[in-house]
Amino acid sequence: MDDLERRIAQARGDIPADLVLRGGRVFDLITGSMIPGDVAICGDRIAGIGVDYDGARILDVTGLTLVPGFIDTHLHVESSLVTPFEFDRCVTPRGITTAICDPHEIANVIGTDGIRYFQAASSHLLMDLRVQLSSCVPSTEMETSGARIEADDLRPLMGHPSAIGLAEFMNYPGVIHRDPGAMAKLALFAGGHIDGHCPQLSGRDLNAYIAAGIRTEHEATTAEEALEKLRKGMRVLIREGSVSKDLDALAPILTDATSAYLCLCTDDRNPLDIAEHGHLDYMIRRLIALGTSPLAAYRAASLSAAEAFGLKDRGLIAPGMRADIVALDSLQNCRAQLVLTAGRIVDEAAFAARGHVEPVGRASVRAPQVRAADFRAPGNRTETPVIGILEGKIITEHLTLDIAPEGGDKRPDQGRDLMRIAVIERHGKNGNIATGFVKGFGLTQGAIASTVCHDHHNIAVVGADYDDMALAANRLSQIEGGFVVALQGRILAELPLPVAGLMSLDPFEAVHAALTDLRAAARSLGTTLEEPFLQLAFLALPVIPALKITDRGMVDVARFEIIAP
Repeated sequence: MDDLERRIAQARGDIPADLVLRGGRVFDLITGSMIPGDVAICGDRIAGIGVDYDGARILDVTGLTLVPGFIDTHLHVESSLVTPFEFDRCVTPRGITTAICDPHEIANVIGTDGIRYFQAASSHLLMDLRVQLSSCVPSTEMETSGARIEADDLRPLMGHPSAIGLAEFMNYPGVIHRDPGAMAKLALFAGGHIDGHCPQLSGRDLNAYIAAGIRTEHEATTAEEALEKLRKGMRVLIREGSVSKDLDALAPILTDATSAYLCLCTDDRNPLDIAEHGHLDYMIRRLIALGTSPLAAYRAASLSAAEAFGLKDRGLIAPGMRADIVALDSLQNCRAQLVLTAGRIVDEAAFAARGHVEPVGRASVRAPQVRAADFRAPGNRTETPVIGILEGKIITEHLTLDIAPEGGDKRPDQGRDLMRIAVIERHGKNGNIATGFVKGFGLTQGAIASTVCHDHHNIAVVGADYDDMALAANRLSQIEGGFVVALQGRILAELPLPVAGLMSLDPFEAVHAALTDLRAAARSLGTTLEEPFLQLAFLALPVIPALKITDRGMVDVARFEIIAP
């Protein structure tokens, strides 16, 4: 018999199933009821549920609740700071069986070779990693990236088995003002899935953006913003990352009625948060603790996500569906006791049996050597634009503060929590260095530097001391990128990220340990931010309001222009 005939025969009980899960109960995401009985699996598909089955192999799941595998609807694997293989090993045991990624972080460094690396890796993982094609490389014309990707560059990448469509379209001004480059990409993916990114867009401008065929969006930070997008037909992806924490604000709108159009995503979540709190499993626990019904929470985590992205073969434990199954201790605790992806049991043996793809993007940090004097801010005007950090958000305030020059330089002011921030071009294109001020880091000494600097991934450095800023920035070139904390002429902690300056070659456990040391080192400098490194990274993203900085200068995002020095 071929696969189809075998599945039908096993569903009828004419022949034993390949695998039977016995003793548990299935949480039905259509009706919200519990279904007792066995789950029969044939190859990578579910053959039957709700009755007794014989099987070649039987697993006892007595007392456990079976739910469909979780689907992260938008993330950047690079922000986990590990390769796709280690990301798989890190989150799949937590029940994440499908992840929809946008590899635009690595694409901004090395172009389409980075996307091809993710596509190649996807065929070897236990989870189903879906690789969207990056729409905005670079995100705007106000930064220097390592590569540029146009519509003609994306065409050869279409049709890969991991593909869904076009990844988050961050250049929303380019959409609503009909930029030719944006129109070419939208036309190329017309009729397919196009993912969105339009923070605080409203009214006619939001209408115009959605009219372009963009159907999903993850940047809503308030219930009001999310509801307007829902009412206009957008599916909203509730995000809870390491910096962008929107779950609490959006939880009230997730009900049994709206859950069909709401999904969950992490966007940017590092191994520190995953190890200490969790991934989508954490989001589900938190939602239920806030009063969301289990039906709404689990529906958003799987069935609604599958429907939103056209993955019709998953999202339910039902006959004919892909056998992505998570066995939980309880719906409220959401702690996976057993995970299956496409009928395979997720364990160390399964991870060890995966294939391998050589990493790419080595030796990608080609920044100029900097000196303390490069961070001076000459000028005689006291009125100064300052980036205001809002912890737990990637949006910032556009502050205007008086900073008096002293000896031809506006110095950091620890008493007012005003730190110097700089972005240094690191792709070997022009050697740009731009400086500005940021409020909210809480530093009293030293410096922090990173090549994780969205989305262009130049070097970002913030500090109270110019010598330490130079030391930290220059150290990044020596270690092929990563994170560095410096104080009084010495390196306190570092994490090398040699894969495009974004990902480690080490296991996620080692990255977690290094991040723990980095966080402690950063706190010794005075910062009170829970996630200072990714918070720093997002200060350089010029498509998120209100004030940001790139290697070309301070960016007024509302006006979408660089502020004259």
